[in-house]
Amino acid sequence: MLDTTIAGSLPKPAWLAAPKALWAPWRLEGAALDEGKRDAVRLALRDQEEAGIDIVTDGEQTRRHFVWGFVEQLDGVDFSKMVTIGIRADRYKADVPTVTAPLRRRGPIHADEVRFLRGETRRPVKFTIPGPMTIADTIHDAHYGSRAKLGMALAALINEEARELAALGVDVIQLDEPAFNVYMDEVRDWGIAALDRAVKGLACKTAVHICYGYGIKANTDWKKTLGGEWRQYEQTFPLLAASRIGGVSLECANSRVPMSLIGLLGGKDVLVGAIDVASDRAETAAEVAAVIREAMKHVKASQIFPCTNCGMVPLDRELARAKLRALGAGAALVRRELA
Repeated sequence: MLDTTIAGSLPKPAWLAAPKALWAPWRLEGAALDEGKRDAVRLALRDQEEAGIDIVTDGEQTRRHFVWGFVEQLDGVDFSKMVTIGIRADRYKADVPTVTAPLRRRGPIHADEVRFLRGETRRPVKFTIPGPMTIADTIHDAHYGSRAKLGMALAALINEEARELAALGVDVIQLDEPAFNVYMDEVRDWGIAALDRAVKGLACKTAVHICYGYGIKANTDWKKTLGGEWRQYEQTFPLLAASRIGGVSLECANSRVPMSLIGLLGGKDVLVGAIDVASDRAETAAEVAAVIREAMKHVKASQIFPCTNCGMVPLDRELARAKLRALGAGAALVRRELA
């Protein structure tokens, strides 16, 4: 009960990529890069296991960015045609590739990474894949002519990949959909359908991560415009309650999200964000425990999986380690209370 996990990413070692940066280029090449990625995954696993994290990830150490790790392996995406667009409703600008033809996988995308991850730990493992709406929001479409059509095409490819990863021993497939907190009409019109298509027929557990973004300035500035209560989840949670997805990962720590909204998720697992990834201070175990106890007022303890608010790749590595330890210790504190 109260098994802990993280949203996905952890900071990369400085020898692998520039610290505290998104889309940071690799500092190694060829065989040295492959070895460096594997070593970074080992370190990420060690940090999680020593902190008492129950369901571990690879820390997304093998990917420059949570979207590009998937998109770079698709035919139909032209990285020689980069375009600057506003993403997340123009919250910030990004240089993105162009979709020029029908999308298809060249072959397995993350299979080798999952085989390595599965072989390095005895704990349950979670693997993250960007969700169809978030990918559609992070590339330039010059082929499909409709975000919905593009999103459904992506969902089919995600499903192909996810089925293969589940067969390799992944315990939880998580789709990352920060775009769900931005385009509420699209979530209703096609986003849930795309999410359901992406997880169709999966034998493993599934979850979707819906947050207010990394702790970067563009996101923290946006949060200041959302008012005294952040109620975006109020529109998406009833739709997710009726979806195929098994669990929902959300932002709760140091946020203005009314905790009562998790009650709208029905019987879904709730990955309760109890670690603020936008702060430069490590939480205490007592602070993490307080978030968990508040969540328990609205859903059963058996549904709760204490988690981080979002990925921690932009953070200092030592700070991230301290936050992991707080997450593990806070959950253990509440478990003892329930024993």
